[in-house]
Amino acid sequence: MISITKDRFPSKAFNLMKRREFLQQSLLGAAGSLLPWDTLAATPVINRSKGRKLTILHTNDTHSRIEPFPNDGSRNAGQGGAARRASLISQIRQQEPNVLLLDSGDIFQGTPYFNYFGGELEFKLMSRMGYDAATLGNHDFDNGLEGLQRQLPHAQFPFLIANYDFSRTDLKDRFQPFKVFDKAGLKVGVFGLGIELKGLVSDKNFGSTVYHDPIASAREMVSQLQSQHCDLIICLSHLGYRYDNDKVSDHTLAQQVDGIDLILGGHTHTFLDQPTLLQSPNGREVVVNQVGWAGLRLGRIDFDFQPGGKQKKVTATSLLIGPENKFG
Repeated sequence: MISITKDRFPSKAFNLMKRREFLQQSLLGAAGSLLPWDTLAATPVINRSKGRKLTILHTNDTHSRIEPFPNDGSRNAGQGGAARRASLISQIRQQEPNVLLLDSGDIFQGTPYFNYFGGELEFKLMSRMGYDAATLGNHDFDNGLEGLQRQLPHAQFPFLIANYDFSRTDLKDRFQPFKVFDKAGLKVGVFGLGIELKGLVSDKNFGSTVYHDPIASAREMVSQLQSQHCDLIICLSHLGYRYDNDKVSDHTLAQQVDGIDLILGGHTHTFLDQPTLLQSPNGREVVVNQVGWAGLRLGRIDFDFQPGGKQKKVTATSLLIGPENKFG
């Protein structure tokens, strides 16, 4: 069962929470009985002999949405919820041998869970679900660099960010620009890009963090990952899907940078029923996807490779997370 650090919060706040029975209705109280937590991150897989299929699962802008939306007749009533997402991920891992679970930022902010626990719960739940990597969104700075640093020990997965320089902050060397995963002999390179923080985040919250041009950073990342002979290159982007002005977006990135196979976006809360297919400067197809916000959907993209790592086929679906996703 997940435990939450309480000693840094005023006792008055916790007395208020007790009166409102906040935790009695939360996932904290239910996790032990509702979720097969011990199996989520390391669920036994099947059909290993096939070995050339890679399944990418992804989320973005979950915004501290731990519980489903209230069943009150509103637009998203009864939908979402971290427990249901965990159950769906576990089911897919039982069916597929090679899964990467990724997030495109804005994990923090949006419900009282963040206000009370500062992101600890979000990181612990993602760790139990077995996330492989995430990037940073602008709201992940809402408690400042100190608040983010305080929660990082609860994240048992790396944060990838190539265009933020933290070298003049207390978060120096706490993040990496990319990571290469080995799945069934396939080398999958994943890197992260963040949106410009100035004007979007309070200056005091990002401090001396330096923002670099995401296009130039992406080209550098592709060069490094290609030098490591990656079969697939994925960008975790918190730039936004598309804009009406010249602001850098996922569309801009896909159309100006060669070598990226898949862009998993965030920030604009864009619901795509199917990924967008764009062309890079050399005419190569780039898959761009985003699954809205609040954990209402789980994105799934399957890559089938021919022998030798050559890509064969791409299929995608946007999985709704609702009451049909049973616990356990």
